[in-house]
Amino acid sequence: QVQLVPSGGGSVQAGGSMRLSCAASGYTDRSYCVGWFRQAPGKERQGVAGIYVIDSGTYYADSVKGRFTISQDNAKNTVFLEMSSLRPEDTGMYYCLAVKASSAYCTGGIMFQGGRLNNYEGQGTQVTVSS
Repeated sequence: QVQLVPSGGGSVQAGGSMRLSCAASGYTDRSYCVGWFRQAPGKERQGVAGIYVIDSGTYYADSVKGRFTISQDNAKNTVFLEMSSLRPEDTGMYYCLAVKASSAYCTGGIMFQGGRLNNYEGQGTQVTVSS
């Protein structure tokens, strides 16, 4: 089973930037989609971005396109989420998860569908954006 450790959260003013990291271990091969999702207080969990480990194909939610960039360091088995032009509505607990999948599954954002996010109980990192 893949183990994931997210880090890098904190507080920033609107318009600022922040980088989150997700360190992974336990891959059986490279056919994984690693993604970030978030949950704001009182709201449902929302997929943010995903990356396919084999070819770095990506997915972004419409709300973060042009502001967030997901990338990876394969040598360190770490996925990053670079967030810029942050807004107060980006505030929330950010989680990362890994799913064994195809490239199309990953770049289509399918990993965030079907109730998977609701069942996730892993560690998150808090991001707070003040106005």
